[in-house]
Amino acid sequence: MTSKQRAYLKGLANSLDPVFQIGKSSLSPELTEAVREAFNTRELIKLTVLKNCTEDPREIAEALAGRTQSQVVQVIGKKIILYKENKDHKKINLPG
Repeated sequence: MTSKQRAYLKGLANSLDPVFQIGKSSLSPELTEAVREAFNTRELIKLTVLKNCTEDPREIAEALAGRTQSQVVQVIGKKIILYKENKDHKKINLPG
């Protein structure tokens, strides 16, 4: 992913509300499956890491991206933005 594409996705994510909250159970198999299913209907997902979660948000983002075959767009504080291209229902056209 180029820096231009990443910047474009960051701009789109500004208006998104977090779809999931990660708490003290951190990366449970249920959360991973829920994020995987969410990628069926949307390409860009925002998550929030709650204060009671002891793990580093960047590590959570990398692990979740690996498990769902998605890409980490950005991690700012406790917010994570993930992107996964949907071949069947493409909604986001990334700039060249």
